[in-house]
Amino acid sequence: MFAGLTFSLPSLESEQKHWAVIGPSNAGKTTFFEILRGQHLSIPPNARSYPYLSSQETEARHRNPARAIHYVGFDGERGGVRNSGTRGAYLSARYESRRENTDFSVLDYLKGNTDLNPSEAQVDKDIDNASLAKVINDLRLEALIDMPMGNLSNGQTRRARIARALLGKPMILLLDEPFMGLDPHTIASLNPLLHRLAQTSSPRLMLSLRPQDPLPDWISHLIYLRPGLRIAQWGGKEYVAKKMQPELEANPSQIAGSGKSREGLPFHDSNQIAPLGETLVQMYDVCVRYGDKPALGNWKQNVDGVSREGLWWTIRRGERWGVFGPNGSGKTTLLSLICSDHPQAYSLPVQVFGRTRLPRPGQPGISIFDIQSRIGQSSPEIHAFFPRNLSLRQTVQNAWADTFLGTPQLNSGNIIAVEKCLRWFEAELNPVHRSGSYVIICEHPDQRDGHPKPTDWADEIRFGNAPFSAQRVALFLRAIVKKPDLVVLDEAFSGMDQHVRDKCMLFLTWGETRSLSATGSTRLNKHVIDSIKPSFSGSEPFRGLSKDQALICVSHVKDEVPGVVREWMSLPEASSRQPARFGRLHGPLEGIVDGWDQIWGLR
Repeated sequence: MFAGLTFSLPSLESEQKHWAVIGPSNAGKTTFFEILRGQHLSIPPNARSYPYLSSQETEARHRNPARAIHYVGFDGERGGVRNSGTRGAYLSARYESRRENTDFSVLDYLKGNTDLNPSEAQVDKDIDNASLAKVINDLRLEALIDMPMGNLSNGQTRRARIARALLGKPMILLLDEPFMGLDPHTIASLNPLLHRLAQTSSPRLMLSLRPQDPLPDWISHLIYLRPGLRIAQWGGKEYVAKKMQPELEANPSQIAGSGKSREGLPFHDSNQIAPLGETLVQMYDVCVRYGDKPALGNWKQNVDGVSREGLWWTIRRGERWGVFGPNGSGKTTLLSLICSDHPQAYSLPVQVFGRTRLPRPGQPGISIFDIQSRIGQSSPEIHAFFPRNLSLRQTVQNAWADTFLGTPQLNSGNIIAVEKCLRWFEAELNPVHRSGSYVIICEHPDQRDGHPKPTDWADEIRFGNAPFSAQRVALFLRAIVKKPDLVVLDEAFSGMDQHVRDKCMLFLTWGETRSLSATGSTRLNKHVIDSIKPSFSGSEPFRGLSKDQALICVSHVKDEVPGVVREWMSLPEASSRQPARFGRLHGPLEGIVDGWDQIWGLR
């Protein structure tokens, strides 16, 4: 790993240097940070040293690199908060009103009071109240102090994790992809905070970023990594940016010179109005509260010229919805009502596939298994709780199971659909994939004449051992492979590399009937071509979303919104009492100059 690496971080510098490590998901950013913390073997052993930490100038508690250098990662670890015991044991636990003794609050988490059997030293340890108050204020956690950690949104959880790391008073703080999955407003507030910390060198910061992430202005030096744990360039920001300009290009997704989106869709729809499809989800007068604290629908909404209380929303077959809003605005809560993970789905006026959860006169209620059999979903919450011991094949096949560890009900068509998806995304899922190894196989995947299947690798790779981007791809395929009536993609593309994201969006739109081709030495010049190579001889290709399916996509990043999205809803801050805003796009979002600003109310 990183053969020939030479890197030093002086304890005192006449000129401040603020470093960021940039690279795709499989380039080893997290591994690089682990090496800085003293993990992994160094060859020769004395090639890695910490002279300042060993000196008399350093406090005794900081002489161990693991204590002096703190790491905060934001990947798909179970529960999202490592070893803290602050997440529930199942998806719906965060929405339940009953508080268990183990539902530790944000304040408990910040103080480190999350052990079930704390030692006497832990109980009696002194808390620096001044530092605690300052961190709470700096990271805007005042309103969240008494909330259980498991109830926080993605962005709120990140702020709490950074706060806890700062209270440990490390000398160096490593933040692994801190902006991933955050809304524009949160990024705008978090970035200046990190800048202030970096300026004071208390602690000194190092960030890891993806090539498509916004690069903070205050970053002065870059380390650019390539796949295979290799350093491509490092040094001053301007120098590295010039050398790596093609790969740091801000918007390489649009298909060069085609006048079409990255999915090959025209930038302007025809004027033909599609007929309204069957209603799949209907909400009226929906307002979710936890005690006196509103979480969703705390407003009056104009419905056909009449002012109505709460959220009114209808999803029909064929519609492609984008749901937007700041962290904590209730997007995940909204989806949990549709997917019936939320206990209030029983009492609120929500109809899914024409029925409510509880029976009504003349109509039986709909079970959670009936609902989830017709919905395909990928989300950070599913990623956090998904079993790490399943193989990648089992992960995709799990679409036909009632639970994460249930036995999927598979027929030959299902098996072939899984095989097609694995073959199409082998380069993104299989770490040892070799291009050019495509093999046409027979109609049924088990008829092999003694030869190994081309996707046997999917039985060997465990979900938990796959790179983060590959895990997201596997969960994306799990959401769409069974052609459900409703596809729910909640930040499903967050954490994917740029070209992987574009390939997934193309697959969502066209399936196997289109592929993305790149010309030149980089992926900047792209065009969509008809796919002529079948996955299975004698079978129909796997196709993208049909007119009978509906889509809900949640994202905080413009480039992570599929080009098929047309209807959109923007949720307000939960306590603002402002109504949700609705709109319609006349084409792919990437081709609308002020579309993103309009969605976020910036225009």
